[in-house]
Amino acid sequence: MVDPVLKSRQAPYDTEAFIGELKQRYAHQPMFVQAVEEFLETIIPFVNAHPKYLGKGLLERMVEPDRIIRFRISWLDSQGRVRVNRGYRVQFNNAIGPYKGGLRFHPGLSEDVVKFLAFEQVFKNSLTTLPMGGAKGGADIDPKELNDIDIMLFCQAYMNELFHYVGPDFDVPAGDIGVSQREIGYLYGQYKKLTHLHVGVLTGKGMEFGGSMIRPEATGYGCVYFAKEVLAYHRMELKGKRCLVSGAGNVALHTAEKLIEEGALVVSVSDSKGTAYMPNGMRMEELQWLKRHKFDRKCSLEEFAERYGFIYLEGEQPWGIKADYAFPCATQHEINAHTAKMMVRNGVRLVVEGANMPVTLDASKVFQQSGVIYVPGKASNAGGVAISGLEMTQNSMRMSWTREEVDGYLRKIMKRIHERCVEFGVDKDGRVDYVKGANIGGFIKVADAMLAQGVI
Repeated sequence: MVDPVLKSRQAPYDTEAFIGELKQRYAHQPMFVQAVEEFLETIIPFVNAHPKYLGKGLLERMVEPDRIIRFRISWLDSQGRVRVNRGYRVQFNNAIGPYKGGLRFHPGLSEDVVKFLAFEQVFKNSLTTLPMGGAKGGADIDPKELNDIDIMLFCQAYMNELFHYVGPDFDVPAGDIGVSQREIGYLYGQYKKLTHLHVGVLTGKGMEFGGSMIRPEATGYGCVYFAKEVLAYHRMELKGKRCLVSGAGNVALHTAEKLIEEGALVVSVSDSKGTAYMPNGMRMEELQWLKRHKFDRKCSLEEFAERYGFIYLEGEQPWGIKADYAFPCATQHEINAHTAKMMVRNGVRLVVEGANMPVTLDASKVFQQSGVIYVPGKASNAGGVAISGLEMTQNSMRMSWTREEVDGYLRKIMKRIHERCVEFGVDKDGRVDYVKGANIGGFIKVADAMLAQGVI
């Protein structure tokens, strides 16, 4: 006879009730709620069908971070003014390895944003098959408004607090929006000064002190490598297709670069002020000029469009442009349900996320219900953290690999992630639900590790 207490503990999850309670508890954190809801909608049916995951509070533990660290950053800028900012680090889950995830410097950063990013990072890192847990962090500052000296002073002040909570075998931050190789260098220098250690505590470093080849390009390149796997599986092609790219930062421009190399027509890039529309596609030399001048903030997209005779759409996103495929690479929630319907009408057949959660939950359902192939960022933009993981390996081994070697590893990792998504997301008609596949594929490794390690 089954113990009634044990039986009640092993009762299946009620999806609606579980998500409803979560929404009530975190009503003030809508982005975190969206990330968890999208995850649970596919994971709860899977868990209920596999009893080994029941009765151990697995999902209850999985949706709560291990810890949230918030701290004040007081610092003097180059003009001698006292400045105060908020710093964050959310260490969400380290079941399969040290916490790993980027730092974001952005004036709109909040605990909600950092928490959703850290939650997504857990399963993104799991999909890479590398031993990395999930975390995220940053500060509510706009690096675009600071000169180089102020950037250095702020990074040093930020690390004065952060260094207590990170280390090469515990938590290894990287870059994200507003944190590039320059910021990583300043952060690393301050960590080294505080600890007297020359270790792989940060990734995205310069090649001179432990960085990896193609780390700046990895997220964008990996996004396109994943898209190629998707297209090959569905007997579609990239060459000659019109591709929308949003954003004009590191991920967007390297996504555009790899698309052009593969023969696609990149017809847009964008920023917060507007969109540069290239009806016949952008040439590689035009992109290289934009990369040189946009990254050092010496030109606007309007100037770029004017220089090469393109169309500048002031104050507009690129999603109203007719195209075959879309690569949202700017920031979260840039595509809502209304926008998604417009994209479907304009012929978009594939949406591959380069940014973290750029598509709202309602918009993702519009794509899926309309037959558009939709790939979530936890699968398609995992290339950046994958190369960060390889940088950690190189640091531990006290050696470096060539550009070709690292690029080869990146291609293999993105291929493995696609195979994982197909394994758990394919339906009887051969189409792949990439949301379901990525969620389940990422969940299993984390869940099995948590079960093996006990309730901790």
